[in-house]
Amino acid sequence: MMNKEFFQALDDLEKEQRISKESMIESIEAGLVSAYKKEYGYASQISVRLNEEKMTYKVYGHKLVVEEVEDEESQISLEDAQDIDKKYKVGDVVIEDITPKDFSRIAAQTAKQVILQRINDMKKEMILNEMSDRTGEILSAIVRRKEGNTVFVEITGTQMEGVMTINDQVPTETYNVNDVIKVYVKKIRDTQHGAQVVVSRSAPGFVRRLFELEVPEIKAGLVKVAGIVREAGFRTKIAVYSEDPNVDAVGSCIGNKGVRVNAVVAELGGEKIDVIEYCEDPLEYIPRALSPAQVLMVSINEDEKNARVIVPDEKLSLAIGRSGQNARLAAKLTGWKIDVKPYSSLNTNPEADAE
Repeated sequence: MMNKEFFQALDDLEKEQRISKESMIESIEAGLVSAYKKEYGYASQISVRLNEEKMTYKVYGHKLVVEEVEDEESQISLEDAQDIDKKYKVGDVVIEDITPKDFSRIAAQTAKQVILQRINDMKKEMILNEMSDRTGEILSAIVRRKEGNTVFVEITGTQMEGVMTINDQVPTETYNVNDVIKVYVKKIRDTQHGAQVVVSRSAPGFVRRLFELEVPEIKAGLVKVAGIVREAGFRTKIAVYSEDPNVDAVGSCIGNKGVRVNAVVAELGGEKIDVIEYCEDPLEYIPRALSPAQVLMVSINEDEKNARVIVPDEKLSLAIGRSGQNARLAAKLTGWKIDVKPYSSLNTNPEADAE
């Protein structure tokens, strides 16, 4: 059954699938155990050992030495055990060579199924371990297929499949088979089919990682990201700061003539990005978060975390943004509920202003 080509095939599989030969041999031994039990109806404990040097395999039966036999398949009497070897005593295990001359086709098929299942399980575990270490990274991927609203990608250089659901896609982007795209490894989740790599292009973490790749000061820890919010395909707001007074956090992210932020914008297909300097004082932070709008006044209710913001009448639509997007993102970034009002409201509604 075994030959030189068989063990050479294991070497090839080890290189191609990155599964150790020892693990595959364990899987084969387990498959042969199942095949033997199916062929001969052997219910007791058995083991299989492959010998690569001799290119053979051996099947061994294990029987417990007892005073009185109650199960002939798993037990052997002390008298019979000592007929084999006088050294045996009660509680010992007698190991017998029960290697068959050959397996039937059905038994061989059983062995094959067990072996393939074990190898598949090892591949899934390997994927889980590798990708768990890469969670939060940006990787290159190739779009392989689409099923309904779900896009399946092959992560370049790994032969691993990533799943991008509709919530992790950018609504302004189109994904076609064989497109090469960058994806953010969002998480690894367990399914009934095993571990699954969930990737995203819409997650705020995707933008964060892009800035880390483009801005050396972030990677070095000189500039830190305080928060990031996003409506994928339309607008992102990122708040940054530096504990070093000599480092311009916002300037570092924007780069000379905007080269750094523009590189991120290009990867995001033209998505608008507001880089904001973080501040602990909400009276300063909230106006910054409403960028690019100009803010005239801010009043806050700390108990309810509400902020009332006054902007020039002609800047009201800019401050609120299309469908309320700018104000909505500013509220998410700061953690404050923001009510934007035009300057003219101060005269038309003085009672509300007094409140």
